[in-house]
Amino acid sequence: MFVILLLLFRTPLRKPLLLLMDRAKRGRGPVVASTAGGTLFVILVSILCSIINTQKRSTDGIPLNPTDELMLAYHLLEASLLGVSLFLGLMIDRLHYYIKELRLLRKHVEAVKKCRGRGRALIFKTNARNRAVI
Repeated sequence: MFVILLLLFRTPLRKPLLLLMDRAKRGRGPVVASTAGGTLFVILVSILCSIINTQKRSTDGIPLNPTDELMLAYHLLEASLLGVSLFLGLMIDRLHYYIKELRLLRKHVEAVKKCRGRGRALIFKTNARNRAVI
């Protein structure tokens, strides 16, 4: 949550955080992050299946014993923690992506304004990601 707040507002810690995240997304970083995220998602699905199985036993007319109630509460707490962690990770990733794209777009707009001020025409080329390159 703190990282999201740092990314949302212009603070002195925002630029070092963006540089750190840029470095983390180079090399094997994305592969490791997606593997960890996928593993956490599979664990979350497993926990949700356990919750559903426990609740099915209670709908059969047999009341839950105290152990099952404790296990159900534990699984609900565990599932909510994993869900929130995955959501915050996704939000941090998307915020970093949008901030980086916004920075590139601002640089591009400044270059266009500079060239228009000089009265020169711009020739745009597109690279592999369909971004305009001057």
